[in-house]
Amino acid sequence: MRPLRICLAASELAPFAKTGGLADVLTGLGRWLGRKPPEGPGHDVRIFVPFYKRIAESKVKTEPLKAAQTVDVRFPQRTIRFGIRTGKLPQSDVPVHFVDCPELYNRAGLYTEDGDESLRFAMLCRAVLETCQRLQWAPDIVNCNDWHTALLPLYLRTTYAWDRLFAGTKTVLTIHNIGYQGSFPDSHLDTIGLGDQRAHLHHGELREGRFSFLKTGVLHSNRLSTVSKTYAKEIQTAEFGMGMDELLRTRSQDLVGIVNGVDYGDWNPANDPLIPHHFTADDPSGKQKMKAALLQRMQLPYDPRAPVFGVVSRLTAQKGFELFADSIPVFLQREDMRLCVLGSGEEKHEQYFQWLRDTWPKKVAIYRGFQEELAHWIEAGSDVFLMPSRFEPCGLNQMYSLRYGTPPVVRRTGGLADTVEPWDPATRTGTGFLFDQFSSHALAGALDWVFRNWRDQQGWKQLVKNGMSRDFSWDRQGPEYEALYRSLLR
Repeated sequence: MRPLRICLAASELAPFAKTGGLADVLTGLGRWLGRKPPEGPGHDVRIFVPFYKRIAESKVKTEPLKAAQTVDVRFPQRTIRFGIRTGKLPQSDVPVHFVDCPELYNRAGLYTEDGDESLRFAMLCRAVLETCQRLQWAPDIVNCNDWHTALLPLYLRTTYAWDRLFAGTKTVLTIHNIGYQGSFPDSHLDTIGLGDQRAHLHHGELREGRFSFLKTGVLHSNRLSTVSKTYAKEIQTAEFGMGMDELLRTRSQDLVGIVNGVDYGDWNPANDPLIPHHFTADDPSGKQKMKAALLQRMQLPYDPRAPVFGVVSRLTAQKGFELFADSIPVFLQREDMRLCVLGSGEEKHEQYFQWLRDTWPKKVAIYRGFQEELAHWIEAGSDVFLMPSRFEPCGLNQMYSLRYGTPPVVRRTGGLADTVEPWDPATRTGTGFLFDQFSSHALAGALDWVFRNWRDQQGWKQLVKNGMSRDFSWDRQGPEYEALYRSLLR
């Protein structure tokens, strides 16, 4: 089979610009697709992201792409000029094409509340296709990611339908989180050059005076994917579909769930450069040293008999932290335990964790914000990882936790249900602790089960070993994307 020409388009890419898991996923998938297999040439993979202000200021090494330096893109109300700066995806030979357009991307954040937000990402879509034209590079597959690039399939079918370069191009839209849909007033259609394409948009939305990038992408992409098998089923229900369930059910034959891969080059306790003590499933002694080091860093007393619970998360409603209020304090009062929290987000959640810290200063520590090194320390030094999400399209932290010997407590939803197996002390199988109902009572039941099993340290060692042996690498997940792409080209 011949190598494929694959275009990956997204709003984020690690390590250049990141707010969440999308950036890590795109990096991992891009590296895997762009690898050079021993039996012959690899796929021709190219990644497109905006050249944000933070990327420009980071002094990342890029050079101008001669074929696409001063490209004018005509929209009905204005013409916008962009250029392409090209760099390399770290630890790979995959080129990254940064769309350099200061008037749209030279801003403090990746995303804004500015009135031209729709134009910023419509421009990203147009820049991808304009650059392909100037390179005379005909992608077999354009894989769009989330709402920011979801207009690409419609642009291919309308604005760029005349160009035979794209005659064989197929599109895949990957939904990483259906909660973000890129919804705008329908007056923006004229701004982004789709005012005369209303027949191709979702008529129910237009009747309400709005349109969304994501719904448009779902209507026009050749295939749809999302980031776990369970989430693919959930988003077709009223509870999880965020108003898109009916449309997704009509396209259920074209929707596939593929669990995200984990880059074990970055997340491996055997050689993680961000932690001082290393360990493996066969020699876990370094984990106890990491536990002591973590507690010292967080200024909490060390006791090998007291389990350490870790949290690394955005502190938002999606992540389920309101369940802590009627569950965690009971265990902090009753048990000798530690709780180490790294995160930021909604003020009420930040204040709640601060209240826990103030009430139990010898048991709870919180770092408000994000710090990559500390995230690795908490994964490596904790005994249990807490992830009680209301919904979770895939989740990465539970897979990191398994590799770091830190059994996760998760709600049975989305990717959490697909990646964590319930621990059974009788058969000594399973990798973590799951609960079903989104309630403090259900979470408390799971935590009680954790403490009962913690007292059986021989069983616990097997639980840890089970989790560390699981493989969620891109070597396992990547071939599913490759098979999806090839299925479109038969």
